[in-house]
Amino acid sequence: MVLGATGETGVAIVAELVKRGIDTVAFGRTLSKLERLKKDLNGPVNLTLITGDVFNSDDVYEASKGADVIFHSASIPYNEMKSKLLPMGESVMMAANRLGVKVVAVDGIYPYGRRTTLEPIDEEYPKNPHTVKGKTKLEFEKMFFSRRWNQVQGLIVRLPDYYGPSATDSSYLCSTLQDIAAGKPTIFIGNMKVSCEFVYLPDAAKMIVELASRKEAYGQNWNIPGSGLISGRALVKLAQEASGTNKAIFPLGKASLSLIALFSPVIKEVVEMLYLTKDPLVLSGKKYERLVGPVPATSFEEGMKATIGAIKNRQSEKS
Repeated sequence: MVLGATGETGVAIVAELVKRGIDTVAFGRTLSKLERLKKDLNGPVNLTLITGDVFNSDDVYEASKGADVIFHSASIPYNEMKSKLLPMGESVMMAANRLGVKVVAVDGIYPYGRRTTLEPIDEEYPKNPHTVKGKTKLEFEKMFFSRRWNQVQGLIVRLPDYYGPSATDSSYLCSTLQDIAAGKPTIFIGNMKVSCEFVYLPDAAKMIVELASRKEAYGQNWNIPGSGLISGRALVKLAQEASGTNKAIFPLGKASLSLIALFSPVIKEVVEMLYLTKDPLVLSGKKYERLVGPVPATSFEEGMKATIGAIKNRQSEKS
């Protein structure tokens, strides 16, 4: 059962599950988006579509009957995270507890706060969030692993920023890639000279499903690392090469974004996360390797070709 099945990570997880022949339920708010997902996956017979509200625990409960695992990949816009993240999580966990099923929660790296080491961090790295979103995410973790859910086995996977064929505009990078694919000038949030970690979503989905299938993985946090570090400048260059375009890219720092934030509640919330683009965290995959094996590592060149190609296909269909 995949909640938020039409979101970036949800699409990738659904694709990985059905590819493995696993009977899968895709849960989302909008039937047309779910139907598009099934069409894009060539109409797999092992994929069922169910609409509902993830904030309604009864909806989640009914849709999850018969499932062994709930993948909680539903997301919240930055500007609504403080008020909605925990109620959404409570809804999911109440349903899971009634059913006695496993839950895999897809999350990010915000709870760690600013890095205190240049080395890749493991899952035991202290969580000292200094941002509102980081503190909210840490409260989610505490709620998720609460003893209240005594019928649930759960695990949390933590992803850095990402890209991939299913990515739209929910991350810093993806809206930039959409403009590049369309041959438009665009912005890049953060310092383009700094090398950061990005995970390719199909790789992330493979790791998430592998962990979900192992009983030893539950009750813990798990890093989902990317295939290495790359600067924004280098990543944009790969995107432009894949798109065959070379329009101007305008980096935006704190001053520029703070001005835009006066008119955009979402951008206002982005400003406090800019520390990740200046002094990025890097995730260690050693724990994953000990349990599962090598971390999937699609090259940035190959991953960007697939990403830009998928974005171009969607854009041509809309036009």
